[in-house]
Amino acid sequence: MHTPAPFGVMGIVNLTPDSFYDGGRHNGPSRGEAHALELLRQGADILDLGAESSRPGAAELAPQEETERLLPVLAGLRRSAPGAVVSVDTYHAATAAAVLDNGVDIINDISACSFDPGLLDVLAQYKPGYVLMHSQGRPQTMQRAPHYEDVRREVLEFFESRMALLVRAGLPEDRIILDPGIGFGKTLEHNLALLAHPEDWLGLGRPVLMALSMKSVFGGLLGLPAQERGTATAMATGLLGTKGVVWHRVHDVAAARQALTVALALTDR
Repeated sequence: MHTPAPFGVMGIVNLTPDSFYDGGRHNGPSRGEAHALELLRQGADILDLGAESSRPGAAELAPQEETERLLPVLAGLRRSAPGAVVSVDTYHAATAAAVLDNGVDIINDISACSFDPGLLDVLAQYKPGYVLMHSQGRPQTMQRAPHYEDVRREVLEFFESRMALLVRAGLPEDRIILDPGIGFGKTLEHNLALLAHPEDWLGLGRPVLMALSMKSVFGGLLGLPAQERGTATAMATGLLGTKGVVWHRVHDVAAARQALTVALALTDR
């Protein structure tokens, strides 16, 4: 996964009726493709397509239905934006294989290959870019009672062990990017501890992707509903850029690019 300098923005394209922030707004091939093209116009370096919601309490989607939502949008993007770098948010081996066969560059997996062990074989075969994300539990139950003895240490140890597993299975280490999984099996305090210390994983030598756009951490911290978390998201994104986080997965690509550009311009002068 090529890392741009000094930052990269991954634009979120939710092809779902039930995502927490924009569920249903881009559901369907034509609306999904149009939104993806708009994010490219805003400056997205990567488009991240998701057909199954991973919000807390979300139900699982069958791989066939997930693939049926994704393939028409991928086909449209091949025609309208053939140079676009595309990621797909999935933990299903069958879905991953289908989209990789259709030109997808990156698999963004919330499960670290734990929900569908067959995904490990797909990664070893295709060797795509791979977002290795930490989560405690599945979306249906992950926020019921998350507990850690030391969340920073446990996430670091998770990255070390899962990276070793992936490399042994045949995925080159230089294809891996790390995501601490903000909001996935974590309380507000857990999230804030992780956000304050990205240096914990930067020492592993792989790029870090921070995916905190509009998430509940801002609801807990500021009491804001999802639709009013844009300013907080942009501010946190800019600050994380100054801490060495290169990749940022966001809904509002233009705001993220502005925040990162300003924050980095005012750093180390």
